[in-house]
Amino acid sequence: MSVLIVDDHTPFRTFAHSLLEAEGIEVAGEAADGEAALEAADTLHPDVVLLDINLPTVDGFEVARRLAGSGGPKVVLTSSRPASDYGAMLDEAPVVGFLPKQELSGPALLRLVS
Repeated sequence: MSVLIVDDHTPFRTFAHSLLEAEGIEVAGEAADGEAALEAADTLHPDVVLLDINLPTVDGFEVARRLAGSGGPKVVLTSSRPASDYGAMLDEAPVVGFLPKQELSGPALLRLVS
């Protein structure tokens, strides 16, 4: 399984990249905003996109909609805020799940995408 990590905070991308690779998950690449995420997904063809909700240029919900419309990868939304802050928007998003940043691990990600 290959993962594209999308987050506008470089320290989180670095942490997630190291953590997932240490747990045996291939990281296909990283992107810092919504537009770069769409371009990277088109170029890298990851199996999964770990996608921050609050992004510059295009937010995570819109990126998820665009990826779903293209028959793209599975999307897991992430945020430092709790799922309850997003309410029905999470339920309506074309994603396989939500993973709080503080709960990120290889096994947690695999449970959502399997």
